[in-house]
Parts: sequence; structure tokens; C-alpha cells
Amino acid sequence: MSAMMKTNSVVSICVLSLGLVSFAGPPESGEQEGKKPATNTSEEKQLVLSLPEARERAKLAHNFYSATLDAMHRSYFTNSTAPVPARVMEKMFDEVEREENIKARWIAVNARAMSIDHEPKTDFEKQAAQQIAAGKDAYERVENGVYQRAGAISLMNHGCLTCHFGFGKRVTKDRFAGLIISIPVKEKVK
Repeated sequence: MSAMMKTNSVVSICVLSLGLVSFAGPPESGEQEGKKPATNTSEEKQLVLSLPEARERAKLAHNFYSATLDAMHRSYFTNSTAPVPARVMEKMFDEVEREENIKARWIAVNARAMSIDHEPKTDFEKQAAQQIAAGKDAYERVENGVYQRAGAISLMNHGCLTCHFGFGKRVTKDRFAGLIISIPVKEKVK
């Protein structure tokens, strides 16, 4: 099987798994509190979550993406025959955003960004990069109806530092990238 077919298969399986397992809600009864049973429509996917729901989904998404990145690096990536897994995963980010209304993006923290698109842009992203570089596992904030969570992604394995830091350079401290997960949330009623 070609490297591209393997990569596409992994992306498809991961997106399907993410939708089916990670974000499945508990079954609901239509009789509870006079609510109608949930239907699987695109309107339902646009519903805004509570902050605790968004926080939990962001943690699940971070763990899922991190595990997928590691698995892709171990199983499919070789320097000469396959695209960089983090770049391939951006296709997953687009698909999950369309299907689940959960936005994800990489940011550089304390190693070289491999794309200008990965430089921290917003105040939140810049603060998150500082917090992760200082050793914090995650940084979060709610602003303008959007919950944002930045989680650390270690660059200390699978040869990541060869590109992110430079071939043969001596690394004296842990290096990280960041994964930003953004989910719309319900505003608190005052």
C-alpha cells in the first residue's frame, strides 16, 4: 500500500473514531423534562455547549490528536516517503471542524515553527505559548462565547527536533508545540 493511501486511511479512521467515540453524548430520553429526542441533523452539530462540556471535549480532542500524531509518526512517517504527520492532521482538523464545530490548530511554542501559519497570532495564542514554554501542560480561556484550550505537544520524540530545532543541535530543555482547540460555548446568563 502506498504511503499516501496509508495516510488517507489513517486520517479517515481517526476522523470516524473521533466522531463516534470521543464526542458521543449520553443517550437521552424524549420524556425527560418534556424534551424532544435528539436527531442527527447539521443543526444539532451547531449547538453551543456549556463550558464544562466544551472543556471535556477539548481535553478529549487534544488527547485524540496527540495520540494520532504519535501513532502516525511511529507507523507511517519516514523522512523520504511520507508527508509530515502534523501537516496531514490539518486535514483532520478541517473535517472535524466541519462535522463537530470544533476548531484545532498548531502553534509554535519554544521551537521553530515549520509554517508561518503556526506562529501564535492572537493574544490568547501568545499567552498560551508562554505558559506552555514555562512548563504548564495546558492553558485555557473563554472569550466572546468561545472556549479555547491550548495543550502542550512534546517535540522530544520521533525525530521532531531534527526539523523544529535543527539537525545535530544539542537540546538543553524540553521543546513543545501547542495544540489550540476552540469550541463555542453558551454565554452565562446574568
